[in-house]
Amino acid sequence: MTAGVAFELVKLFEQNQIEMTLDGGWGVDARLGEQNRPHADLDIVIAYKDVTRLRGQLESKVFVDVTHPDTRECNFVMDDEQGPLIDMHTNTYDPVAHPEYGIDYPLESLKGCGSIMGYPFRCISLEYMVKFHTGYTVDEMDYLDGKALCEHKAINLPKEYDKFEE
Repeated sequence: MTAGVAFELVKLFEQNQIEMTLDGGWGVDARLGEQNRPHADLDIVIAYKDVTRLRGQLESKVFVDVTHPDTRECNFVMDDEQGPLIDMHTNTYDPVAHPEYGIDYPLESLKGCGSIMGYPFRCISLEYMVKFHTGYTVDEMDYLDGKALCEHKAINLPKEYDKFEE
């Protein structure tokens, strides 16, 4: 997925008042302010209440559901059969901002800022972007994303990355 395609998709959501936060590889690159590596998809976080409206927008552009092993009502992927996959992570918060349904994103994690092609978009905060790239078996792509973020903001690499630094 090119920066231009990611930009157009995010602008589509914005124009239709679908509040979203960039996650995944494009979230990392938005934090860096430039495309750091190739991307197969666009990971976004949206409120569960916006799923029907988002699906309608994407279906009008010939997007269809793509089944994955982790597909759930709150986490699903859509594709337009030409390549741009959109991986949706949805959630709901209770009245005091505790995660109530869906993917468990702490509310403060959704308040970062980055840009694609110079245009500002909300993305996962730096602290959480690095944290979300740990706590599991980290692969080389996770390491490269995490390292780029840490170097860009002059913060220490997490311990999980030590094996790649040898």
